Amino acid sequence: MLGASRTILSLSLSSSLFTFSKTPHLIPLLRLHKPSSRFHHALRRPLCAAAATSPPETNVADPDQLKHTILLERLRLRHLKETAAKTQQRPSSVVGIEEEQNSSKSKKKKMVESFEELGLSEEVPTEIQCIGVPAVMERKSVVLGSHTGSGKTLAYLLPVVQLMREDEATLGKITKPRRPRTVVMCPTRELSEQVYRVAKSLSHHARFRSILVSGGSRIRPQEDSLNNAIDMVVGTPGRILQHIEEGNMVYGDIAYLVLDEADTMFDRGFGPDIRKFLAPLKQRALKTNDQGFQTVLVTATMTTAVQKLVDEEFQGIEHLRTSTLHKKIANARHDFVKLSGSEDKLEALLQVLEPSLAKGSKVMVFCNTLNSSRAVDHYLSENQVSTVNYHGEVPAEQRVENLKKFKDEEGDCPTLVCTDLAARGLDLDVDHVIMFDFPKNSIDYLHRTGRTARMGAKGKVTSLISRKDQMLAARIEEAMRNNESLEALTNDNVRRDAARTQITQEKGRSVKQIRAVSKQRNTKDRGTSSSPPARSAGVKTPVRKSTLVRKSTSGGASSPPEKSTKPKRKILKTVGSRSIAARGKKGSERTGKKLSVVGFRGRSSAARASS
Repeated sequence: MLGASRTILSLSLSSSLFTFSKTPHLIPLLRLHKPSSRFHHALRRPLCAAAATSPPETNVADPDQLKHTILLERLRLRHLKETAAKTQQRPSSVVGIEEEQNSSKSKKKKMVESFEELGLSEEVPTEIQCIGVPAVMERKSVVLGSHTGSGKTLAYLLPVVQLMREDEATLGKITKPRRPRTVVMCPTRELSEQVYRVAKSLSHHARFRSILVSGGSRIRPQEDSLNNAIDMVVGTPGRILQHIEEGNMVYGDIAYLVLDEADTMFDRGFGPDIRKFLAPLKQRALKTNDQGFQTVLVTATMTTAVQKLVDEEFQGIEHLRTSTLHKKIANARHDFVKLSGSEDKLEALLQVLEPSLAKGSKVMVFCNTLNSSRAVDHYLSENQVSTVNYHGEVPAEQRVENLKKFKDEEGDCPTLVCTDLAARGLDLDVDHVIMFDFPKNSIDYLHRTGRTARMGAKGKVTSLISRKDQMLAARIEEAMRNNESLEALTNDNVRRDAARTQITQEKGRSVKQIRAVSKQRNTKDRGTSSSPPARSAGVKTPVRKSTLVRKSTSGGASSPPEKSTKPKRKILKTVGSRSIAARGKKGSERTGKKLSVVGFRGRSSAARASS
C-alpha cells in the first residue's frame, strides 16, 4: 500500500523551480521557472496561520521536499485528460475494467505518459491514484479498492492535504490545538506508523502538522502533542477514542475521515469503535450551518458481507475499484508444491527456502497458527537459518524491533516467520513469500501474496499444499490462470461445490442407466410380441430368456411380471459400485516422493510444470 511513497523517493529533479497556482478545486499546477534561491511566495505560504510566524527556508536542491509536488502535477494532468475525454459523462458508482482500459487507450495519443517525457524520472501514477485523486478532490465519500502495494496511501493523502489548503484559503480554516481537521484510522500500530511517516514527508513540503496516536505507546506524550496546533491525527481507533473521552481531542473541526484497511477493521471487531466515533460526526452534520464531513475508505479486498456493512453505515458512498482488485499480482510467480503425505513438510520448506537465502533474498514464511509458527521457527533455527517472529504473542515493541531487523539490508535475519497478522498493511521489500500453511480462503491468499511484487517489482510465491488444501489451491490456481476474481473462495464453499458437482454427475449417470435399461426392456418386449411361432436354429430370442427365468423357479410355475424388475436393480447396483470403485482407484494414485511443483509467471495463460 505504501509502496508508492517509497518509489517516489527515487525521482530525479532538475535545477528548475516549481510553484503552485491557486486554481480552486484542482491540484496545483507546476510551472517551470529559472533557477532561484527560494520558492515562490505561493509555495512558501503555510497551510495554517500558526505556521506563518516563522516559515523555514527550503532548499530547492533537496529532492525529498519536491517529490510530492511532482506527483501532484502528474495526477492533475491525468485528471484533466480524463475530464476532457468525458465532458458530459459522470463516472459510475463502480468503475469498470473495460471503461478504464478503453479510456487509457484514447489518452496515449493526446498527452505524455511518463515523467521521463517531462525531463524527470519515469515514475507514473498508479491506476488507483488516477481514479481516486479526482474523486476525493470532488469532495465525494468513496471506497478506494485496489490490490496491495498499488499506492493507495498517496491516493488519499495527496488530495486530502490539498483540500485542507483550499479550506484555509476559502473558509479561513486555521490550525488549532486538540481540533484536527483530518483523522486517519488504521487497524494496527505498524500501519499507523507507516501512514504517519508518509504524512510527515508530505508535511515538510505542504506545511501541515500531523501526529501519531496509536496503541502500545505511552499516552502522556501523545496528550502533549495534541495540546499543540494540529491538522491531522493518524492512529488506531481505540487510542483515538480514548483521547476523545479524556478531552484531549474534540470533533469540532473534523472534515475528513479516512479508514485505511477498512475491510480489516469491519471484519475483525473494530466496527463498534468506528460507529462510536462516527455518531457525533453524523449528529454534527445534521446542523444547519455545518459543512459535514467527507469519508474515504481504503481497502485491498472487499467481500460481499463487508461491502454490505459499509453501504449500511455510509449511505450513498461511491465504490471505485481498479482492474486488479481481487486478482493475482501480475509481477509475481506463483508455485504450488503438492505434498502427497509421505514427505516431511518441514524438510520441504527447507528445500524451498534454501535457494532464496543463497541469493540473498528476503523471505516471509506464513503459518496459520501460533503453534505452527513456533514449530517452523524452531526447525529453521536448528538448521542454522536466522529468523525473526511476527505474531500475536510477540509484544508490540518487540514486533517493531523484529521488523527493523528484517528490513535491515545488512542484517543477519533475512527470514520472517509470521501469521496473518503480518499479511495486511505492512510495506516490506520481500522477494519470496512461502506459505508453509495454505490459507483457508482466497482473501488471505491475496493479502499474503501482496507482501511481494509491490509497485511493479518482481516477486515469487510458493505454497506447500497438503491433501486437505488441494481443492482450494486448485481452484485458486485455475482462477489466477484465467485472470478471474479470487473473491469468496474458501475451503468450505469449494468442497461444497465439489460435492454438489459429484452428486449432479451421479444423478446424471443414474438417469442414463435407467434409460438404457428401460430402452433394453422395451426392445425385448417388442421382440417377444412380434416373434414367429417357429424359430430358426441357433438364433436366440427374448423368449428363451423368459424360459430360463421360469426354470429358475422352484415350483415350476411362471413368475409374475412384477418380479422381472429385480435383475434391473442388481444391474444398477453393480454398475454403480464398479464406477465408484474405479474412481477410488484412480484417485488413490500417488506421484511419488519427489516434490511436484506447478507454477506460472505473470499473466501467462497456461500452467508450467517443473520439478
